[in-house]
Amino acid sequence: MTATDGGSATGSRARSGPGDDTVAAVVRQWRAVHPHLDTGPMEIIGRINRCAALLQQAEDAPLRRAGLSRAEFDLLGALRRTGHELTPGELARETFSSGAAVTKRLKQLTERGLVERRGDTRDRRVAHVRLTDAGRDLVDGILPDQLAYESAVLSGVQGPELGELAALLGELLGQLEGRIDALRA
Repeated sequence: MTATDGGSATGSRARSGPGDDTVAAVVRQWRAVHPHLDTGPMEIIGRINRCAALLQQAEDAPLRRAGLSRAEFDLLGALRRTGHELTPGELARETFSSGAAVTKRLKQLTERGLVERRGDTRDRRVAHVRLTDAGRDLVDGILPDQLAYESAVLSGVQGPELGELAALLGELLGQLEGRIDALRA
């Protein structure tokens, strides 16, 4: 395992002390093998990836009770928060999803009566998607419970630290969004 893969280490995963996390153990192992390398980036990227993996594994109880996946809720939420119709391409950009994934989810949400699609009068290849009343009511009903659930997930970090964490992650995200294409080259 590298500290950035988000998976769990096997064998020597045991933590050596209170407050130690899985990534700290991995970093110690890498430092023993390559003491001359700076593992600082691994400590940050590894922890972000590990947190993301754990959050993705955790079931979102309010969404699950409503029979929605996180990805479906994200589509419905994008339509609700923007307040207007969106094309599938716009939904893909809003939710960081592939076009194929959006198409599949929209089909399911349409069958459930949560969204409606209408063709563009000028370009038959373009569809416009909007929430139905049932879809809007579902999002508005779930959102307070989902936010309470997410607050409970973050309950170990409180007060100014939570704001500081949000600001630091926002800074990192802004930098990555501005440079990610250059980094891929």
